[in-house]
Amino acid sequence: MAISEFEIKRYEKELDKFIDEHRPPVHVRDQLDINYKIENQSVVLFEIRANFRNPSEKLDIPIAKATYVKTQKVWKIYWQKSDLKWHEYEPVAIVKYLEEFLNVVGQDEYDCFFS
Repeated sequence: MAISEFEIKRYEKELDKFIDEHRPPVHVRDQLDINYKIENQSVVLFEIRANFRNPSEKLDIPIAKATYVKTQKVWKIYWQKSDLKWHEYEPVAIVKYLEEFLNVVGQDEYDCFFS
């Protein structure tokens, strides 16, 4: 079952706030920016970068994901390794609230999310 419309609106507020706080300076946003998408039970944060081979083309590169497990009422945190697969974020694999996920990503204590 997908996240409700009410929850989506609340999450979008928190996600927009996070994006505003962590976006690169305006003068580099055509080369590097960040954004999010909500898909089913997951929130995915991603970088938007110019394609190395074709700078006019943009690539979305996922950096962090949180999936809500409704039966447990928790968010599971994942990061994408160089193998392009999602792996549980071992230091903090589970949080209760989306805001906690955003705090973990924002702190990026182990340099797993932002390069």
